[in-house]
Amino acid sequence: MASTTTPSSTTAPSSSTTAGRKAAGPPTPGRRKAISLTTTPTWAWALPPVLILALGFLYPLALVVRQSFTPESPGETTTGASLTPYTEVFASTAFREALTTTVWLAVGATVGCLVLGFVLALVIAFVPFPGGKAVARFIDVFLSFPSFLITLALLFIYGSVGMANGAWTGVTGAAEGPFHFLTTPWGVLLAEITYFTPFVMRPLLAAFSQLDTAQLEVASSLGAGPLRIVRQVILPEALPALAAGGSLVLVLCLNEFGIVLFTGAKGVTTLPMLVYSKAILESDYPAACVVAVVNIVLSVGLYSLYRVVSRRAGA
Repeated sequence: MASTTTPSSTTAPSSSTTAGRKAAGPPTPGRRKAISLTTTPTWAWALPPVLILALGFLYPLALVVRQSFTPESPGETTTGASLTPYTEVFASTAFREALTTTVWLAVGATVGCLVLGFVLALVIAFVPFPGGKAVARFIDVFLSFPSFLITLALLFIYGSVGMANGAWTGVTGAAEGPFHFLTTPWGVLLAEITYFTPFVMRPLLAAFSQLDTAQLEVASSLGAGPLRIVRQVILPEALPALAAGGSLVLVLCLNEFGIVLFTGAKGVTTLPMLVYSKAILESDYPAACVVAVVNIVLSVGLYSLYRVVSRRAGA
């Protein structure tokens, strides 16, 4: 009697298993690369940016700090560290005047930018006028302008041979015009306020865009006037943005060099200008490094304050 045999189920793979293997296929190169990236130590990825930062910033900064503790006499160089450069610089009248000028210009420019920026941001955000959106976009473009460009524009208008003085002499026949304030501290202050005001307006416009207009409508319906609405409704909402923008402007004004240089204000010496004078004009590198270290300490302190204010403001 003939018997029939059926093939065992274990001798031939099922079609579903074969299809699954074909679908899986060999590991792709991209998959192998992802696995190799995850197995790379974390410190290996942090090493390149740390080396770039160390060589490009920390090493030159260390040289400046070391030079500030190295006094130099004419014709010889002492290798020992000393506080002599610091005592000499701190005792000099030029340093004290430069520090005072730097602080009052930075504070004055910050106050002016806060007041002017708040008023202009109010007009752009809440007063409808043709071209308002274009003006708001121009604020972003203005932030990319270099500071010396704004100073040159003011020189073309209010300089000794600028448009304003030219128009005055043309009308009156006088030998010279009356506008000579650009070479004074007030000219530097005007240039800094003009240039840095958009740095206050930008966070203010962002804050105003998130303000609930229903609050303004309710306040107006209750009989509140425009000034009261600004003081009791808008200003409290704008305080974080004002604090963040003002802190940023204060840091930038403290380190501003181009505006002071291009205005040609000979009687205005700030800390960056004193560094330039000591290093380039007098070749007194230890004194220049001392002033630079003081400027760095002030800048880092103010920047830390700016970061704290920005975090609290949610910027």
